[in-house]
Amino acid sequence: MKYIEEYRNRDLILKLSDHIKKSVIRDYSFMEVCGGHTSAIHRFGIPSLLPPEINLISGPGCPVCVTATDFIDKAIEYSRMKNVTIVTFGDLLRVPGSESSLEKEKIRGADIRIVFSGLEALKIAMSEQEKKVVFLGIGFETTAPGTAVTVRTAKEEGLKNFLLLSAHKVMPPVMETIASEEIKIDGFLCPGHVAAITGSGIFNFLPLKYRLGCVISGFEPTDILQSILILVRQINARSPATEIQYSRVVTTNGNLTAQDQMNKVFEHCDANWRGFGTIPGSGLRLKSEYEDFDVEKRIPVEPKLFHDNLSCICGDILRGLRKPENCSMFRKKCTPENPVGACMVSDEGACNTYFKYHAE
Repeated sequence: MKYIEEYRNRDLILKLSDHIKKSVIRDYSFMEVCGGHTSAIHRFGIPSLLPPEINLISGPGCPVCVTATDFIDKAIEYSRMKNVTIVTFGDLLRVPGSESSLEKEKIRGADIRIVFSGLEALKIAMSEQEKKVVFLGIGFETTAPGTAVTVRTAKEEGLKNFLLLSAHKVMPPVMETIASEEIKIDGFLCPGHVAAITGSGIFNFLPLKYRLGCVISGFEPTDILQSILILVRQINARSPATEIQYSRVVTTNGNLTAQDQMNKVFEHCDANWRGFGTIPGSGLRLKSEYEDFDVEKRIPVEPKLFHDNLSCICGDILRGLRKPENCSMFRKKCTPENPVGACMVSDEGACNTYFKYHAE
């Protein structure tokens, strides 16, 4: 297949749907751990093409959603400092902290700017060297290499005013947490963009240790349906494995150049996830040779407030325990225009997705 229309071919979609319906012999629960998959599944109406025996569960695949309140509070604290410019991707602006948000701080006069890459943040630091420019690094293995290149470039250029506040995370530890928790799933739709960087091998522990099926999926309707069919067949055969459906992008070894960049700059650390708390080894922090760019080492802060809105069930949604419609605030107090929880902010958030693609 060469063109995107072929991945949306109606006849092929219906054939895959029919194959799935003919293949089911029990109930199945599969979790997608990519916000892009969550969005695509509901945008293309995938649940309507599946038999009732198949339950799709949204997991912790939206980087904005899993960014914990303490990170937002720290970013807000830095934004209130004199001669500090906060540089961030747009979605993070609207994520609620304990008492405010970056959007509210910007309205109040804080110097907060939206960029589309870390290198844009570098340009700001180069042109405004009288200011401390703090880049908010978020995302999984997909975006971490770009941040790594940014930090290395800052060091090569001798920039002293470029700083990083890192919320970068890696996917395997949270997937292991899910596999060992109370939620019962049969397999994962594994994140295609992450695997494009890491390769497929990082998921092998799931079938080997937990007997869970794993299929690395693309994002078009035929990709997702084919991946579900592969998972059903794995479970039926009692032969879980790590398979690559998204073979036009993902390889066994991944992007070695991107991995090298990431490994040169970052090391693993414990990290706080919304809904999960601290997961050992799931975060990325700067190595000692780059710690001059770590804003938490250069300018330590201790925000007084670290608490989540107890009425918000984002944490349970990210863990796959509940769905957006189970929240009393969904579509009422919490909407994309007025997000109470992080899952309503990003296009990849489950609440935002359900709001857009499910009728009231």
